[in-house]
Amino acid sequence: MSEQRTDTLGCDHEDRRQAMSIHTQKITDSCRDKDCIEDLRVYLTNCSQQILDASTNVRVRCAELLTTCIEVEPVAFDRNHYTIDMTFYYRILADAVQGCCRPTTLSGLAVFCKRAVLCGEDSHAHIFRSDTRIGAPDGMTRLYANRPTAVVEVLEPMVLSSKVKDSCDCQSDAAAQVPEAIRGLFDEELAMSCGQKRLYVTLGQFSIVRLERDAQLVIPVLEYSIPEKTCCENPGCAEDPCEMFSRIPFPAQQFSPKNCDEKGCHCKCEHE
Repeated sequence: MSEQRTDTLGCDHEDRRQAMSIHTQKITDSCRDKDCIEDLRVYLTNCSQQILDASTNVRVRCAELLTTCIEVEPVAFDRNHYTIDMTFYYRILADAVQGCCRPTTLSGLAVFCKRAVLCGEDSHAHIFRSDTRIGAPDGMTRLYANRPTAVVEVLEPMVLSSKVKDSCDCQSDAAAQVPEAIRGLFDEELAMSCGQKRLYVTLGQFSIVRLERDAQLVIPVLEYSIPEKTCCENPGCAEDPCEMFSRIPFPAQQFSPKNCDEKGCHCKCEHE
């Protein structure tokens, strides 16, 4: 192990020899959000749009988060803060009813954009890695090496409501400029132009946004971590059920009599 500077540990010489320098991601700032996204336009596929125009009733079944695109830019007048622009792409599935026929599945795309401002700390270091490749048009490697990395954690969205409106104009929304990679996730082309009807959904979403920077830390080392679990080919052989049961503590309190005034759960097996 190479020697590392450990003056800040406040340890004796023996403890210093058991210290290790590691490279990790330091969280500089983070926030959480609870978004209620109202009346989000759904861009249906061509076939689904035709079904929607002829339907009498529509019910949104579910919403699936496909991916999130993230852009990090420094704030103009505060070099310690950065804007995080997030674009969420959802796949929307709905059931449309035409007369007395069985419901037909509709598929479409919804796009939601939001921004957060977080402290990313100031850094003047430019970091280049051995796996960096020159690929920019001007022949130079373009790396924003002094910018923090944005990480967004999102739960699957909840469908709160939906509605269908008659189309009053044929103008496409700005959010309809969808990357080709997102369009390729659908079986057919999306109907970005106007139809007779439009589908809107209201989604609820929980998310956590954070900024991270590279950091080198010196930490005490107790011992190297060696896995104890044996490699296994079959899913069922990962652990013996009797071995697992042997580690469950004996429920002695459940065998103790309770007073008449104590409230407890009298659980028993119920047969249908």
